[in-house]
Amino acid sequence: MNPYNHKTRITAATLGTLLGLAGFINHGIFEIMQGNKPTNGFFIEAIGEAHRFWTHGTEGAITVIPNFLLTGIAVSLVSLAIIVWSWKFIHTEHGATVFLLLMLALTLVGGGIGHIVLFLPTWGYATRINKPLSWWRKVLTPTASSVLAALWKPMLVLTALSWMTVMELGIFGYFPGVTDPDVLLNITFGFVLLTVLLANAAFICSFAGEPDLSSE
Repeated sequence: MNPYNHKTRITAATLGTLLGLAGFINHGIFEIMQGNKPTNGFFIEAIGEAHRFWTHGTEGAITVIPNFLLTGIAVSLVSLAIIVWSWKFIHTEHGATVFLLLMLALTLVGGGIGHIVLFLPTWGYATRINKPLSWWRKVLTPTASSVLAALWKPMLVLTALSWMTVMELGIFGYFPGVTDPDVLLNITFGFVLLTVLLANAAFICSFAGEPDLSSE
């Protein structure tokens, strides 16, 4: 088996798991709870009025399946497949490509829209799991590589915490000291942006700590 960048693989697997969990928890479960009824359109609100915790807690999505129950089941199954694939196969020859296809499938069956800003960079970085990081070795000095490598785990943890905050806000809309729905919505968008920035930082830090595959 070809050597691969272990830290990059772990980072991609972690992000894939978080994306899968968001699909299942924030969309699949609530779509199933809406029951065996038509979606009445391509654009849906995963969280129906009966299960909504705050004004903007609708978790908008698109689906090609015209039934909430079937949409929720499809989202749950694809989300599970994403989690399994992320940990077991994302480092294989076509692992990143299949991950991208699964994420696109999740988007089309009701798994959300906002996750696009996170799964696209995750896929992009995952394509480097089995590739030499020659460009990065030219750009990063030994000192910078050492510092960034040490920051890899903290950055990955912060990325996970930030995305889980997005998931919580999407459902419950709770943030300490804030009750205005519009402000909470802006905070949610802020954490989405923060997650994307932290995810990019985590991947760059993982690159800095990888061995030189070109020499193997």
